[in-house]
Amino acid sequence: MATTPPGSKKKKVDEENEQDGSYLVTYTRHLERRLRALETEKQLLDAERMRLERELNSLRNEMDRLRQPPLISASLIEALDDGRVIVKSSTGPQFVVNSSSKISKEGLKPGSRVALNQRTFAVVETLPSSKDPFVRGMEIDETPDVSYDDIGGLKDQIREIRETVELPLTNPELFERIGITPPKGVLLYGPPGTGKTLLARAVAHETNATFIRIIGSELVQKFIGEGARLVREIFSMAKEKEQAVIFIDELDAIGSRRLEVATSGDREVQRTLMQLLSELDGFSPRGNIRIIGATNRPDILDPALLRPGRFDRLIEFGEPYGEERREIFQIHMRNMNVSKEVKSHFNRLVAMTESATGADIKAICTEAGMFALRDRREDVLMADFEKAVGKVLSQAFQCGAGSAIYS
Repeated sequence: MATTPPGSKKKKVDEENEQDGSYLVTYTRHLERRLRALETEKQLLDAERMRLERELNSLRNEMDRLRQPPLISASLIEALDDGRVIVKSSTGPQFVVNSSSKISKEGLKPGSRVALNQRTFAVVETLPSSKDPFVRGMEIDETPDVSYDDIGGLKDQIREIRETVELPLTNPELFERIGITPPKGVLLYGPPGTGKTLLARAVAHETNATFIRIIGSELVQKFIGEGARLVREIFSMAKEKEQAVIFIDELDAIGSRRLEVATSGDREVQRTLMQLLSELDGFSPRGNIRIIGATNRPDILDPALLRPGRFDRLIEFGEPYGEERREIFQIHMRNMNVSKEVKSHFNRLVAMTESATGADIKAICTEAGMFALRDRREDVLMADFEKAVGKVLSQAFQCGAGSAIYS
């Protein structure tokens, strides 16, 4: 019987041990990879669980908020010494109620809007002041692209309106040194098309103050008291701003002279006018609010509007004379492709438009360009301007435009 040598037996055992060790190393590495994969999966599941918990809490909070009873809006009338307040609810009656301890006493001022609990009528929070969307739409967010350089022939008017509107807002210390109160309002008056609204647009462009534009006819409302309410809210919105300029275009729509005999509609317009008079020069200080009014019918305005303290400065806009018409033509023609003939006969063009206003001159330049387009030309000739002058000025005469009431 053959026997295995002791050396070969030991070698075989060593090989088996080596195979077992290699297997254990491989299996250990496999377990480590599996463990890392499970840890990564656990982290992902934990993150998903936290996300679902946040979403669940958000949904629970939303459900709790929706289950809360509705609140009643009210106006605060007076704050009492014992901590209670007198409020007038939107339904009409007045109540003496308690207020939440979370609300500071500084926030409970007479006239502020508050929210009441439906059951106890206690004040639970303060509300922002309400503004009619129509009033909020009067604030100009984007400044107009018109500057003083775009206005020709109104040097005196520009100087006066800058002294009245811009200087008190930008350099109030100058008035304090002299010891005078700056003018509060300025009225621009003159024939149509002489640059009143254009100058107001330039003021909105040049000043950093909030610019609020109103058309007088917008304040004429159907129901009693609505026009006066709009005036109050407009000035209230202006007082909330650091600096504000209110421009009232077509002031004669609500500022006409009050008559003894009037219809119900006239009386409502007069109520709006009286509210405007009160806001212009009432007991409450106006702060850094400047008023600009514009009209082409100063002869029908109520005398109470024109007295100092309301409109302190009256600026007249007349028809431009020769040099002023030259400046206006140069402004409107600087981007036009005009022929050399027009430049050489420029003085004759200015003389042809003796009775034209600034709006007429702009229309003349536009019409001259339209005549060139009609003939498929890229430059505007003197003949185009001559035809445009005849067309625009004849239309203005036929429509009755003029300055008869100012002569």
